[in-house]
Amino acid sequence: MQSKVRVRFAPSPTGPLHIGGVRTALYNYLFARQQGGAFILRIEDTDRSRFVSGAEEYINEALLWLGILPEEGTIQGGKYGPYRQSERRDSYLQYAIRLVEEGNAYYAFDAPDELEAMRQRLKDEAGANPVYDAFSRKLMRNSITLPAAEVKALVESGVPWVIRLKVPEAETVTIHDMIRGEVSVDSAHIDDKVLIKSDGMPTYHLANVVDDYLMNISHVIRGEEWLPSAPHHVLLYRFLDWAEDMPRFAHLPLLLKPEGSGKLSKRDAERGGFPIFPLEWIDPGSGKPALGFREEGYLPEATLNFIAMLGWNPGTEQELFSLEELTEQFSLERIVKSGAKFDIEKAKWYNEQYIRRHSDDWLAGEILKSKPEGNISPDQVKALAIAGLMKERISFVKEIWTKADFFFRAPLQYDEGVIAKKLTAEAAGVLSDFSSSLKKALRNLSHSDFSELLNAVLTAHNMPAGKIMQVLRVAVTGSGAGPDLFTTLEVLGKDEVSSRIEQALQRIQPRS
Repeated sequence: MQSKVRVRFAPSPTGPLHIGGVRTALYNYLFARQQGGAFILRIEDTDRSRFVSGAEEYINEALLWLGILPEEGTIQGGKYGPYRQSERRDSYLQYAIRLVEEGNAYYAFDAPDELEAMRQRLKDEAGANPVYDAFSRKLMRNSITLPAAEVKALVESGVPWVIRLKVPEAETVTIHDMIRGEVSVDSAHIDDKVLIKSDGMPTYHLANVVDDYLMNISHVIRGEEWLPSAPHHVLLYRFLDWAEDMPRFAHLPLLLKPEGSGKLSKRDAERGGFPIFPLEWIDPGSGKPALGFREEGYLPEATLNFIAMLGWNPGTEQELFSLEELTEQFSLERIVKSGAKFDIEKAKWYNEQYIRRHSDDWLAGEILKSKPEGNISPDQVKALAIAGLMKERISFVKEIWTKADFFFRAPLQYDEGVIAKKLTAEAAGVLSDFSSSLKKALRNLSHSDFSELLNAVLTAHNMPAGKIMQVLRVAVTGSGAGPDLFTTLEVLGKDEVSSRIEQALQRIQPRS
């Protein structure tokens, strides 16, 4: 077996890239980087009936956004190309015919109604899920049951056919999985999978084995859903005399619903209102959008960190990992066998942590870039101040425009609880005098200047600060809680603060 580590991520372009697929790509990427190997993107588009326009472009864009780019692929190219299976079509049939000639596969000529009749008959007789296997193939029209001359005539006459794998009888097939250990399956439970379809295209089972061999893939890291198919692939490696070059397998655990049971689905995401795709996806048929992590405001580094921990445990208390740290510490041996629960609240937590790790300058830039249409855009200085005040209070950058909207517009509503409890006639008088003091100020005020002016007014009224601070905040921001009040006043400026106080006093009647 070749010594250099070469792994591949091989999605099908049948729709948006599920977060489970992103995790598969990430684990392949980390393993390749750690081992000094190559990470390859191969598009498995042999099922043309399920092909969705735009899906391949979506996959590439998602990997680009996340920063897990392959060395070889449909965009990058490489000496093992082409990297799109539909462009490798002619290479598969020769291997399938070789399998037939050597007695390890066979032509099957069964029409759809014959297959359905077989399934119904077996279901009625055995009461089990009927499959095309070592037993049922003896009852069907194929190159095992038909004379060679008739088989030749059928093939040459253009009668539709498929090629099926001939699974040996009474044999145990063993897979050595890097996560699950040794997995053995009795061949009685392995069906005769179709290798070449009636349209001449290969199925995943043949194509992925042939391509993995021809591309010198050393490790196949993929989802648990492919574990039942692994025995077929082991047999194909053996029948094609490639057993010594067979890659090592690692089947990743399922991603589970938020409640912890059952496979995570698009329906769960729609019902819960959370994303399970890296980017927003607009269904080309219905036009219906599906949420994306990027569009919902998740940072790519936070998304990667969250995904990395869905099934992998570093063995320490550390939770925050840069891509470089993940590469250094990742190991297949520390991937759990059981399913990993998808917790969107944990994803939000990761996003919060990465926002806080960034500088105020970065967040200020993001604030300026993310301004919704119709909002007043702050200048760089104001954006920087807002960033410092709000960085610890948001889960997403876009929340600046909702949780801190008071920085951009005067409040239209006021916290009724605070008003009812604390806006007395005496407090209203203090606010009015404070506003007048602000108008008389001849220069811009710092947060300490605001504090000194307010203290002077409070002293004149013989009022403790505790009786006015919250009502002042409500008058200026509309809310009874928020970031540091005097720094907030500094960001707004004396003229805006004075105007808002007067506006509030006109709208709200103090209690007697």
